[in-house]
Amino acid sequence: MQSPTYFRKAQDVFDVEIAALQRTRARLDGEFDAAVNLLRAALEAGGKLIVTGVGKSFHIGQKIAATFTSTGAPATVLHPSEAMHGDLGLVRPEDAVVALSYSGESDELVNLLPMLKRAGARIIALTGSPDSTLARHSDIVLDASVEREACAFNLVPTASTTVALAIGDALAVALLEARGLSRDDYARLHPGGAIGRALLLKVDDIMRTDERLAVVAPTAAIRDALIAMTKAQAGAVVIIDENRKVLGLLTDGDLRRYLAAGATDFQTRTVSDLMTHQPHMIQTGRLAADALAIFQQHRFDDLIVTHDDGTLAGIIDLQDLPKFKIL
Repeated sequence: MQSPTYFRKAQDVFDVEIAALQRTRARLDGEFDAAVNLLRAALEAGGKLIVTGVGKSFHIGQKIAATFTSTGAPATVLHPSEAMHGDLGLVRPEDAVVALSYSGESDELVNLLPMLKRAGARIIALTGSPDSTLARHSDIVLDASVEREACAFNLVPTASTTVALAIGDALAVALLEARGLSRDDYARLHPGGAIGRALLLKVDDIMRTDERLAVVAPTAAIRDALIAMTKAQAGAVVIIDENRKVLGLLTDGDLRRYLAAGATDFQTRTVSDLMTHQPHMIQTGRLAADALAIFQQHRFDDLIVTHDDGTLAGIIDLQDLPKFKIL
């Protein structure tokens, strides 16, 4: 018996959720701007961001809070039930609350609203029901409604949770820009991960230099280039002039293609005949993340690093990046 396939159902789920996201995008308006400004004002007043919800909304809220925090906006999650048993003590007048509930009528969350208002916190509702109790008791309402869920019963939170998560991501990214968080600031918040390493390390820290850097003059024979690459255990050789200005790059791929074509003049033919005359380069002082972006865009294995005056400083081999845990 042939096993059933489900990829078409998966495509249907994607279609429903993509359509829900497109509708949400189309109805974004000034309320979103007001929400970002409210969040920024709370942080500037020394407050924090609190995200709350029940059930699936609580789980989505946990991710939203984590994204806020990772982008320099201190945030925490507050479960409505736990709030009634002491956790309400973390709420301060300068705080801003993002409350998630698709129906806007979840009993636990509705019961929490008066406590939040009494504490002086401002509330942003993220709900699919703009006329709900949650919406009426909030300072700002963001419409997270969907036409239908992706499941056959139109019951399982799928499209609605995707929309809520996307709105949360949009708030975090917009808030990041509103607060002027720099890439260096972001890196300092992620020192232990690949993102942080790529943003903290400079190309100077990861490039090959000295005996690990293969260089030859433009008049060198192909044979000399092979020897230089072998000694440096490198996948490319940089061609420089007498002032160490970069003239070109010859890679092991270039050499393989040259030899595969039946070449026999490798002892006399010069590297200037085969080299790439305008190789991609990056200057010292740039971030490793910039080098990584160049590699990802152009799909090659070696990137020359130069000083400000155009002289050779080193070379970055794509194969080295995993050792620095940035790839």
